[in-house]
Amino acid sequence: MAIFVDENTKVIVQGLTGSQGRFHGLRNRDYGTKVVGGVTPGKGGSDVDGIPVFDTVEEAVVATGASASFIAVPPKFAPEAILEAAAAGISFVVCITEFIPARDEAMFYNIIRRNFPGTRLLGPNCPGIISPGRCNIGITSGDIALAGGPVGIVSRSGTLTYQALYELSQKGVGQTTCVGIGGDPVPGTNFIDCLAAFEADPETKAVLMIGEIGGSEEEKAAEFIKENVTKPVVSYIAGVTAPPGRKMGHAGAIVSGSQGSAQAKMAALKDAGVTVAANPTEAGEIMVELVKAL
Repeated sequence: MAIFVDENTKVIVQGLTGSQGRFHGLRNRDYGTKVVGGVTPGKGGSDVDGIPVFDTVEEAVVATGASASFIAVPPKFAPEAILEAAAAGISFVVCITEFIPARDEAMFYNIIRRNFPGTRLLGPNCPGIISPGRCNIGITSGDIALAGGPVGIVSRSGTLTYQALYELSQKGVGQTTCVGIGGDPVPGTNFIDCLAAFEADPETKAVLMIGEIGGSEEEKAAEFIKENVTKPVVSYIAGVTAPPGRKMGHAGAIVSGSQGSAQAKMAALKDAGVTVAANPTEAGEIMVELVKAL
């Protein structure tokens, strides 16, 4: 199985007529994802390489039966696009857009939770999700993923997501689903959401979790793992050498005192029984040996 998306997921691309939406939307389609439509206000009735374009998400859903949306629009328009998708009944929304103000993120996050409980948002500012051989929504290259499981991956860092996929695939270890949750302060989907889904997925036998400095999501995940996860978890926390008091990388990578430091996160995860690696390559190597022993 896969979590959140699979070979039956029908996807629309909000912003398909733009350069980024077109490039990544067509790459997703060429991977085998069922990209059934695009949405750009004022361009309904046109098409992008045979993919029909609609003026609104509601029109696209009625015409195509889409249940997922890939949002690739500028920051100014992303909040409206996310809420439009939720209002149209889209159950899974992937937003890759960077530089959305945290205030706007908090606004649409809470509106979705309050008014559209049937919608899951992934992102914003994330690479998206790939269930190898089944569905790819976002900017992750399908060439570095390997179908067949048994590892689920969840990561705050886009670049380290790609490295984890590549290193496991090179060693013949497939993935069930890889979820890039992004590193912004208000993620639509967090570690716990993904860990719970992987725990419930019979094909996922182990989980690779990649975190980074800033915030407390990794500490919360450690508590959840300790109480709810029976499958082995390997983790790497980026930012061990980050200078104290300096913001590094993502908007969410802000350390306040000891809270949010790599050391605090690593200690919490180790206390929860997680195997914590010193670097990304070691995390992959540990996972390979762990899979051999399963």
